Amino acid sequence: MKTYRVGIIGLGRMGSTIDDERPDDLPFSIATSCRASPRLELTAGCDLLADRREAFTARHGVKAVYADFHEMLTQEELDLVAICTPASGLQKPSREAPEAEFRGDSHADLAVAVSNAGISMIYLEKAMASSMTRADEVRDACSKNRTILNTGVTRRFHATYHAVRDAVADGIIGEPVAAVHFAPSSLMHGHIHSIDTLSFLLCDPPIRRVRGDLQPTDLEFSGDQIPFDPMATYTLDFDNGVFATTIPAGGFEFEVLGSDGAMRVINNGTGIRLRTKQGMKGVRPAWIETPFPEPEPSSAVVRCLEDLVRAHESGQPSLGNAAFTHHITEACIGVAESHRANARWVDLPMTNRDLYIFHI
Repeated sequence: MKTYRVGIIGLGRMGSTIDDERPDDLPFSIATSCRASPRLELTAGCDLLADRREAFTARHGVKAVYADFHEMLTQEELDLVAICTPASGLQKPSREAPEAEFRGDSHADLAVAVSNAGISMIYLEKAMASSMTRADEVRDACSKNRTILNTGVTRRFHATYHAVRDAVADGIIGEPVAAVHFAPSSLMHGHIHSIDTLSFLLCDPPIRRVRGDLQPTDLEFSGDQIPFDPMATYTLDFDNGVFATTIPAGGFEFEVLGSDGAMRVINNGTGIRLRTKQGMKGVRPAWIETPFPEPEPSSAVVRCLEDLVRAHESGQPSLGNAAFTHHITEACIGVAESHRANARWVDLPMTNRDLYIFHI
């Protein structure tokens, strides 16, 4: 079985150490996920900070570490590069732009450079870019170079969400009519996940328009800059007629409501609740709790990385390919554009490509 050489840019939390924070023992950092997969060979790492490079070597036994990612790409003959830097390019916990004109976009910068270097597969931390101008560049580079891409919207690769998506597609709740996300979330750090997951659970129909509000609702911004990642609410209008929205309360749960029932992912993906319509003719039917088998736990990040390999070997699109990720990113940024337009609907694709939203 062929294995693929992996290098990581950014040896902090997602690149190397997030497993220490997890309540389970499933691999979640890129490094531990590579070590858990028979298809991937953890080969090299890159970080500007010497102490992170040293800690990465001590933790994962990888001696090929670099301060310059260009040097890593030149020296290591990598097949897959994971980009795990902060989106702004600033060291965490930078939660606001250092000045009004700041437009740092490390994810876009690195994705374009890695794609242009001829790397076949990229894992890119979310969001893909901080403006649609830069997201256009990432999409176009991946298309030109035939680079296969997935981003860090890990619920798309989580066994629980796959089980719900498959059941919804099989008609277990009839025709989907609405979907809801529950949790207070910032726009670029949180809702890039929630919009992607709502789309995934509905089998990824195109989003034709969005509207939303940033919090506080009287938030104003001038020009095409938001110097921090605002809290947000939104509504999505999908091409298949389904509307989806977010309720700013709860703990990252998702519900798809259909003509004959509803399915809900509870407790941030740790459980599933199914209710189906039951009742006698002439009597208003009730939605009754119905047993549903829950899948065996597995690492969403391992699945994400192995999906890149599957796409590379089969010639089929990855589950979070660049064109689709670009669409989800546009829906997310469109929420801010809608806020600026007094919560009016914003059609996709947007005319304005320049709105930049700072985020970590």
